[in-house]
Amino acid sequence: MFITLEGPDGSGKTTQMKALAEALRERGRAVYTTREPGGTGIGDQIRRVLLDLANEGMVARTEILLFLASRAQHTEEVIRPRLAAGEIVICDRYRDSTVAYQGYGRGVDIQTLHKLNDFATGGLLPDLTILLDVSAETGLARRASDGSWNRLDADAVDFHRRVQAGYHAMAEAEPERWRVVDANREVEGVQAALIEIVTGRLG
Repeated sequence: MFITLEGPDGSGKTTQMKALAEALRERGRAVYTTREPGGTGIGDQIRRVLLDLANEGMVARTEILLFLASRAQHTEEVIRPRLAAGEIVICDRYRDSTVAYQGYGRGVDIQTLHKLNDFATGGLLPDLTILLDVSAETGLARRASDGSWNRLDADAVDFHRRVQAGYHAMAEAEPERWRVVDANREVEGVQAALIEIVTGRLG
């Protein structure tokens, strides 16, 4: 099974991915965790360029192509082989992030982004996508307090509101793939909700 965690910056994806993976391993499942942008040596180099605050002049097309380059390498080098080996792959962000941030957030044509995502991933879609839902304001406040502020965080709050609205639109359009979890709760409550969703899907 290929599981992706999506949500605004500061929604707790990284923390929850670790907890979910450990809970599944305790149940005897083989689990591999990864992230985007990054997940490979090449992808991590691209990640540094994408998130560097010094690159504030980056235009949307450059941003999109860099994310897609990282994703193409990640899909072929890591995700497909791990799935073929029978592992559960959990990824912190994947192709839906590009639609949310560059499509809904930056106003790039969404159908074009779907086509580019298909090219970068060879059409690979997640089996399950969980949206960790927090307001733009809450997410940014968390990011500012944990010292991990980056180039995308620095965009105006209206941009982040559009991203959050985009996530809701995607979840409503594909209810069979998406599950929405209120991530404003305490960490343990969010963790319990994720474990229930995933173990229910696994059977």
